Amino acid sequence: MGSKEGENGGGVLEKGGDLMEGEEVVVENCEGKGGRIEGDGDGDQTIEKGQEEKELTKRSVEEKKVNLEESVPRRNLRQRKLVIKDQYDEFVEKYFQEEDEVKPKKRRRKSSMKTNDEENCKMTRGPKKKESDRGNDESASLEGDATSTACKGADALKKAKGGGKTDENGEPLSNMCHQCQRNDKGRTVKCENCIWKRYCVPCMTTWYPKMTEYDFAKMCPVCQVNCNCKSCLRLEVPKKDKEKFNLKFTEEEKIEYSKYIIPMLLPFLKQFNEEQMKEKAIEAKIQGLSLSDLKVQKANCSLGERIYCDYCKTSIADFHRSCTSCAYDLCLTCCREFRDGCLKVSNEELDFQFVDPGSKYMHGEGESKPTMRTPDETNREDFLKWKSHEDGNIPCPHKTLGGCGEGILELKCLHKDSVSTLLVEAEKLSEKYQLVPATTGERCPCFNSASEIGTEKSKLLKAASRKDSSDNYLYSPTAVELESKDLSHFQYHWLKGEPVIVNNVLELTCGLSWEPMVMWRAFRQIKNLNHSQLLDVVAINCLDWCEVDVNAHHFFKGYREGQLDDAGWPLILKLKDWPPSSSFDEHLPRHGAEFLSSLPFKEYTNSRSGYLNLAVKLPEKSLKPDMGPKTYIAYGIAEELGRGDSVTKLHCDMSDAVNVLTHVQEVQFTSAQQVMIEEIKQKHISQDKRELFGEEQIAVDMEKQEEELNEMTGAPNGTIQSSEVKLGQGSTDITNVQMKRNAAINRTLVSQDVRDKKSELDEYSGNSSVGILDNKIEGIEHPEGGALWDIFRREDSSKLEEYLRKYFKEFRHVYCLPLDQVIHPIHDQTFYLTMEHKRRLKQEYDVEPWTFVQKQGDAVFIPAGCPHQVRNLKSCIKVALDFVSPENVHECIRLAEEIRTLPPNHRAKEDKLEVKKISFYAMQAAVEDLNKLEKEGTKKPDDANASENLAPKGKKGKAEKKIRL
Repeated sequence: MGSKEGENGGGVLEKGGDLMEGEEVVVENCEGKGGRIEGDGDGDQTIEKGQEEKELTKRSVEEKKVNLEESVPRRNLRQRKLVIKDQYDEFVEKYFQEEDEVKPKKRRRKSSMKTNDEENCKMTRGPKKKESDRGNDESASLEGDATSTACKGADALKKAKGGGKTDENGEPLSNMCHQCQRNDKGRTVKCENCIWKRYCVPCMTTWYPKMTEYDFAKMCPVCQVNCNCKSCLRLEVPKKDKEKFNLKFTEEEKIEYSKYIIPMLLPFLKQFNEEQMKEKAIEAKIQGLSLSDLKVQKANCSLGERIYCDYCKTSIADFHRSCTSCAYDLCLTCCREFRDGCLKVSNEELDFQFVDPGSKYMHGEGESKPTMRTPDETNREDFLKWKSHEDGNIPCPHKTLGGCGEGILELKCLHKDSVSTLLVEAEKLSEKYQLVPATTGERCPCFNSASEIGTEKSKLLKAASRKDSSDNYLYSPTAVELESKDLSHFQYHWLKGEPVIVNNVLELTCGLSWEPMVMWRAFRQIKNLNHSQLLDVVAINCLDWCEVDVNAHHFFKGYREGQLDDAGWPLILKLKDWPPSSSFDEHLPRHGAEFLSSLPFKEYTNSRSGYLNLAVKLPEKSLKPDMGPKTYIAYGIAEELGRGDSVTKLHCDMSDAVNVLTHVQEVQFTSAQQVMIEEIKQKHISQDKRELFGEEQIAVDMEKQEEELNEMTGAPNGTIQSSEVKLGQGSTDITNVQMKRNAAINRTLVSQDVRDKKSELDEYSGNSSVGILDNKIEGIEHPEGGALWDIFRREDSSKLEEYLRKYFKEFRHVYCLPLDQVIHPIHDQTFYLTMEHKRRLKQEYDVEPWTFVQKQGDAVFIPAGCPHQVRNLKSCIKVALDFVSPENVHECIRLAEEIRTLPPNHRAKEDKLEVKKISFYAMQAAVEDLNKLEKEGTKKPDDANASENLAPKGKKGKAEKKIRL
C-alpha cells in the first residue's frame, strides 16, 4: 500500500488486519504534532516523516505494535463511551429543559498538546533536549515521537492488566455513585438500560427504599425520570409531562361538555342578569331615560385588576356603583340593602387581645381568661348619617367610612352589555338542544335494583351509620382501574354533594420521592438572587395556635423523629402553604408536576386546561385566583390528645378541592414518655372542669353521682369513694365503676375524661367496651393510614352550627384559652370536634359525618359547601388543589354570600375566588363552542342524548384514557 505524509512532518503507520477499512486513530507525538494510524488490511508497517524514511529499532517497532494492539480496543471503547454520553445528553435534552440557569453549562475542553520543552520532555520520559539538538537531528525527533506513543500504549496496557479494574470490554470500572457523587461507599449497581449510571448501596437504601437492586440494574431512577439527586432535582419539569398537562379536546368533546355546562350555569346567569337589570332600571329612572336608551359607562379597569366592594369587601363581577370624585366602589348587593335600610354587613371590626398565660397554664396549671377590646364605635354616627336619596341615588360615604363624602355613586360596568347578550344566546341554545340540568338519576351504579350493594362492592367505602340513609357509603375506586364510564359514576356522587376517595393515585406517576428531606433538598437548590432562600420557615404550634420561626432542617427532623416540649408534652408543628403556593411550581417544579400527573378525572382537576374546571376559563391576561397546589406538612400521633392535636380545624372551602396524601411517617414515644403525657392529660381534665364549672359545682356533681352509683351497686355511701383514684393524680388504670360514676359529668365536659384511658384509636376501631360511634372506621390501623377525616353533609350545616354555638365554651384555641365568642362556627376555624363531641352531636342532633382514614396515595375530593376537619394520625405531607366544578357553582355563590356578612377583619373575609366572574367566562366559552359547531355544521343536534345523559360521553379507546388518566 502507498503511504501518506503528515502536514507537520508526522509519520503514517499502516497496519493490516487489525483495523477496519477507513478507521483512523489519532495519536500524539512528543513534539505536539499529530500522527495518523491507518489500517487497510495489508499488514505492512512503515513510518513516514517528511521526505525521509528510516527504520525504527526493533524495540521501537515492538513497542508500537503493543501500542497499536492496545489502541484498537481502547479506541472502540472511547467511541462507545462518547456514543453513550451523547445518548444521555439526548435523553436530558428530550425529557428536560433547563430554565433560568444561574451557572453556564460546562463546555468540553478540546485536547491540545503543549509545545513547551518541559512538557515534551515529560511525555517522552527522557532528558530535556536542547533546541539545537532537536533541530539538527530529525531522526532523534522521530524516535522521540515513536517512543512517546509506544510508552503511552505500554502504560495503558500495564494499567489495564494490573493497575485498575476493567469490564469485559476493557473499560475501566468506576464506582462513582450518581446520587452522592462518591466512590468510597463500596459496591455499586450499574444500570443495564443506560449503561452509564451507578448507585451505591447506601444511597439505594436511603433514598429509594422501595426499589430493589434488581430494579436499579434493570432501569435506574434517571431512566425512570424520578431520580432525586441534587442534579436531577435541579432540572425543570420533563417536557413530556408538560405536554400531558395541556389536555387536548376534540370539537365533539367540547360540544358535549358545553352541553353539560350550559344548563348548570343558566340559573346563575339569569339571577345575575336580573340583579343588573333592576339596578339599570333605577339608573334609567334617575337619568330620566328609557331602559333601552341608557348606556352604562364602562369602568376604567383592566383584566389584570380586581375590584372589591369598599364596604363588604366582596369582589365585583360586572355592574357596580363608583364615586365620581374618588375611587369608592359599592357592589349591587350593598346598593340594594342600603336602599332597603337593612345592610347585613357591619363595618365595625372586632378586635380581640389575648394575654399569654404561659406554658404552665397550657399544661393544666393556673387560670387565665382572654380580654376583649371594645369595638371602636367612633364611626357609628357617620354611618347613621349615610342615607340614599329619594330618587335612588347613593352619595359617597364620609371619609371615616372610606369615601370622600362629596360625590355621587354612578352605575358602571366591567363588561359592556355582555351579560344580557350572553343570556339570550345561552337560552337560545338551551331551547334548541333541549338542555336540562343533570340529575342524579334513579340509583348509584354501585347498587342493584333492590338498593343492595352490587358487584362493585370494592369501589365503596362505608363511612357512616345513619339510619334510613342511602349515603353511608362513599365512592372509592382505585386509580389504575378507572375507565371511561367512571367519569359519569364520579359525577353521580359529585352531583349529590358527596366526597369521593380515589385510592393509590401515586401509582400513576413516575415515582418521585415525597420524603421530606428530598423535598427540602429540592427546594434549597434554588440559589438565584431572584429567589429567597427560605431556610427558616414559619410553623404553627398546634398547642397555642401561634406562629413560631423554625429552621427548616430542624422542622423536618422533628417530622421524622417526633419532639416533646419542656414539659414532656408532644410538640406538634405544622406548615401551611409551604412553599408559598404562588411559587410552588417555581420552588418545587418536579414535585408539582408529579402531583398534577397523579390527579384522576383531569377534566375537573387539570389546573391549566381541564374543560370542566371552570377556573381555567378566565382570560389569559386576567388576575386569576390562587388555586394551588398547596402543601400541608404536619407532625402527627395516633392518640387523640385533646389539646395540641395535629388537626385542621372545622372549616368550609369556598371551592371544590382535591387532597392527596403523599407521605406518612409514624412517630412513636417511649413508655416513659407515654406516662408523662398521661399525667399532663389528667391535669388538662382537671383544669377543664375547674374553668367550666368551678370547684363547688364539681363537688356537688360528684356527690350526686356517687349516691346514684351506690344505689345501682347496692353499696353503702362512701365505700366506692374510698376505693376510687382521685382525679389529677395521673392514674392510668381507671375501673369501670369510676367510669360510670363520672358519666354525667362526662356528658358536659370536653372529650378528655377518665371514662376510659384505653387508646382512642381502639374506640374508633370498635375494640372499646364503650362505643363512641356506631360505625367502624376502615383502615384505622392500616400501616399507610395517615389522616382521619370528618366531612359533614351540606344539609347538616345548620344543626352543626347550632351545636357549636351551644357548647362553644368547651373548646380552646389561642394560648389554649376557652373561646369567649363565636362569630361564625364554621368560618371561624376555631373548632375541632373530638370523638366525645361527635358522639354527643349524633345523640342530640342526629348528625353524623362521613368518617374515614386517608391512606398514602389516596386523593380525597371535597365538594364545596361541606364542612370538614382533619386529624393527622402520623406525620403527613398532603398536597391540595382547588377547582370549580359546574355542579357546585351554586354552593360557591352561597358561600360567597355567607363570607360577605362577616366582620371586615375576619380571617375568611376576603373573596379571592370571584366565582361570579368565573361562571360568566365559563358560560361564555361554552356558548362560543356550541355556536362554532352550528356555524361549521360538523354535527347535528342530538336532542335525546343531550337531555337524557347524565354526563358527557367519553371518547372510547386510548385517546380518552390519555386525557383522563
